[in-house]
Amino acid sequence: MRELTIGKNDAGQRLDRFLSKALPLLPPALMQKYIRIKRVKCNGQRCQRDQRLAEGDVLSLYINDEFFDQPREDNLFLTLFQPRLNILYEDENLLLADKRPGLVVHADETEKVNTLLNHIQAYLYQKREWNPRRENAFAPALCNRIDRNTGGIVIAAKNAEALRILTAKIRDREITKRYLCAVLGRMDPAQGRLERFLVKDEGKKQVAVYRRPVPGGRSAVTGYRTLQVRGELSLVEAELFTGRTHQIRACFADAGHPLLGDGKYGRGEVNRRYGETRQALYSCCLRFDFPTDAGPLNYLRGRAFQVERVGFAEKYFPGFRLCPPEEDKI
Repeated sequence: MRELTIGKNDAGQRLDRFLSKALPLLPPALMQKYIRIKRVKCNGQRCQRDQRLAEGDVLSLYINDEFFDQPREDNLFLTLFQPRLNILYEDENLLLADKRPGLVVHADETEKVNTLLNHIQAYLYQKREWNPRRENAFAPALCNRIDRNTGGIVIAAKNAEALRILTAKIRDREITKRYLCAVLGRMDPAQGRLERFLVKDEGKKQVAVYRRPVPGGRSAVTGYRTLQVRGELSLVEAELFTGRTHQIRACFADAGHPLLGDGKYGRGEVNRRYGETRQALYSCCLRFDFPTDAGPLNYLRGRAFQVERVGFAEKYFPGFRLCPPEEDKI
């Protein structure tokens, strides 16, 4: 419990407005709840959110210490009173979330609060599985990233050991990830590999694609197979054998089959005709292959997970349904 004494400069304010300034990390909805259940008292008495404070009033606040901190990038999850997550799987070590398109995974220059990581941390904090004040260094962390406008499965580690193992397994290609994408035109051949070299341009936040080794170029190998063709669109399943920035988007565009809705590598006139402003790309399936030892995560070996639905696939390929993840690789 903490006490705050109202000074001359704060007198005359409504209680809720004073608290919103004194505790900027406390979500308004949670503040209203705390007032209602008497975890906020004024001079030892129950109070109302709209009552006016007087100089000398003593507020007794039965509120967790975390909410008295100053806002920082690493504690903004506290401001999310109702985290929004689509959880595909969860255990004591990890969580698989189906990220919706449009949501950033980490804070960037455009968004600090409404991120996938903040929603996950708020969820685990509210479940009392994680409390930053009881941790020396670790915080729940994401093991993989997905672009803002791409949807799909993101792995979050709940403890340091799981993070270490999963990061290594992703690096060593022991976790298979499949993607669905809607591309322009018909792939020829219908199934195959795209082998390219990518050079990242940090300034433009995109990559240049080459078909031969170039200075600074990193190998990018993508397996694919065509699932359906309808008109000028093909529904394609892709598998990454390397994990490069914008790999699927850039490589399919270089092959003459850009993703529908892609604003960086696609065709603007086609995107406008369809009214699509986000690339039709979804990380739909994930399998823990683990050919080598995974320590405490060995129980995940061979397990596969997939999302329930992919909006653009249902929209442009009526009747399409995701099938259980297959054991063979593309």
